[in-house]
Amino acid sequence: MAAEKPLKIAIVAGEESGDLLGADIVQSLKRMTGRDVRLVGIGGRHLQALGLVPLFDGAEIALMGLSAILRDLPRLMRRIGQTARAVAAEKPDCLITIDSPDFSLRVAKKVRAADPSIPIVHYVCPSVWAWRPGRAVAMKPYVDHILCILPFEVKELSRLGGPPGTYVGHRLTHDPGVLSAARAQGQPRDLSGDRVKTLLVLPGSRRGEVSRLIDPFGQTISALRARGHRLRLLLPTVPHVADLVKTSVARWDEKPEIILDAERKWQAFGKADAALIASGTVSLELALSGVPMISCYRLDPVMRMVQGLVTVWSAALPNLIADQAIVPEHYNQYVRPRYLARQLEALFSDTAYRTWQKDGFAEVARRMATDKPSGDIAAEVVLRHIKLRHSN
Repeated sequence: MAAEKPLKIAIVAGEESGDLLGADIVQSLKRMTGRDVRLVGIGGRHLQALGLVPLFDGAEIALMGLSAILRDLPRLMRRIGQTARAVAAEKPDCLITIDSPDFSLRVAKKVRAADPSIPIVHYVCPSVWAWRPGRAVAMKPYVDHILCILPFEVKELSRLGGPPGTYVGHRLTHDPGVLSAARAQGQPRDLSGDRVKTLLVLPGSRRGEVSRLIDPFGQTISALRARGHRLRLLLPTVPHVADLVKTSVARWDEKPEIILDAERKWQAFGKADAALIASGTVSLELALSGVPMISCYRLDPVMRMVQGLVTVWSAALPNLIADQAIVPEHYNQYVRPRYLARQLEALFSDTAYRTWQKDGFAEVARRMATDKPSGDIAAEVVLRHIKLRHSN
């Protein structure tokens, strides 16, 4: 009996994280069907290791921020057209677009116009629940299904009239670093008042974030010292802002240990009594690790002008997932060091405030749990749409 022909899957993935998600789906598709998978489109080293020959370097579409998109708009528009034409010409069994919505969803729209028979699945729900909610209904004509990485997104898509969604899980729930930090946080801990407190300081991974928060964070530490606290400061950061961080913390009363190594970062998460952070995905890393935290953000001038477009009640992912105000948030003029110091004090000790956060984080983990690996759940959705296409 002749072997079944390979599945032909088109993938558009620019970011490293999207490349990993795509590779997970492809591996699950191979295992679940017993068929080879032929790949076309755009992806990084993980998808290339599975046989993808990319149309061009995916880093070209891994852009962050409105200004970067506007600056590169002519080139992006050419790449969008090139990608859509190539995908439509290949007539794949399914097109999977992954994150990078300003690029990938434009490709999806053009592919749908060129060949309406190609199923289109988008991985990572755009943050329609946070701002520009009209994007949800706008996607419906050219996206058949959305693979969501946050559990509340399926309901939000339905509420906003968007495409159907499936919660497939989040990579952080099974990340080895997160799991090791959570195990360390679960061990008995000395919370007596006179001990040295270990404080994680996370001022952000972008230069603008670091520039706006590093001085208030230093002032918060000064306030804690003035109130009699002995501190051990751990500051995990990333290479592209490391020099800025090192220069900035040289002004602090007490110098932190700067951490660039990923393994040492998770060790720091396991040791920390509390964390002072820039709002972002790190809040979810800390919540799943079980580290109590205070979240801060100062918007740049451009974002301040459009902040009225934000519709979500909280920017902290743990809060949105648990539907509770677990993590306190401080924005703009409310990033006040002496106030932050007093909140951190309450997290250093065995207080109801600390217990509230810890219990909330357990609820976050419960809501994010899945019965199967995310790649398998995602692959099941893709196969369902492929079968539906071939049955029509």
